[in-house]
Amino acid sequence: MVPLDLSVRFLFPRCMPASTVTSLPNLITIGRILLIPVICWLLAGDDPSLRATALGLYALAAVSDWLDGYLARRLKLGSPLGRMLDPIADKLLVGALLIMLAWNGSFSGLDLIPAVAILLREVFVSGLREFLGPRNVIVHVTRLAKWKTTVQLVALAIVMLETLAPGWQLVSDAVLWLAGLLTVWTGIQYFRGAWPHLKGDAT
Repeated sequence: MVPLDLSVRFLFPRCMPASTVTSLPNLITIGRILLIPVICWLLAGDDPSLRATALGLYALAAVSDWLDGYLARRLKLGSPLGRMLDPIADKLLVGALLIMLAWNGSFSGLDLIPAVAILLREVFVSGLREFLGPRNVIVHVTRLAKWKTTVQLVALAIVMLETLAPGWQLVSDAVLWLAGLLTVWTGIQYFRGAWPHLKGDAT
């Protein structure tokens, strides 16, 4: 059997210390990323049991988003790799689920508005971070932005539940639109923080 230490390091540059890659919080984050294609595959089918399994795995992935951060703080295992992977895992999970739920018809026509807004915001903010990174500029994440991710995850869970338990449509629509509004607003906040660096006024 290949040691876990070696199998995980294979996915990352060899210069990365094994203790960083295989720390428990980072393994949980990597596990969340690996669950994404499984959840998408389960959602592609029409079988209610497959969709119920997808919802269960999604709930596990969503809880792991809180768990890895908690363990990193509690066990003092925070690392640059973890700080990079965690938001990437969140965006991959949310983005992939938005696409799959649109593809399998879980969204109504109007639901696509907040869904597209969420996707556009996440790509836009990622582009801003890519631009500001080489300039050593950090625009700090606000508390509202952290709640935004939680609302996104809850909204997608309710949309998935709606396909299994009729009667949740109004709730899923309301929470999805709330997630969309929070996502757009936090994107505007991030843009405002980055604007002085974009126009070259900041020193």
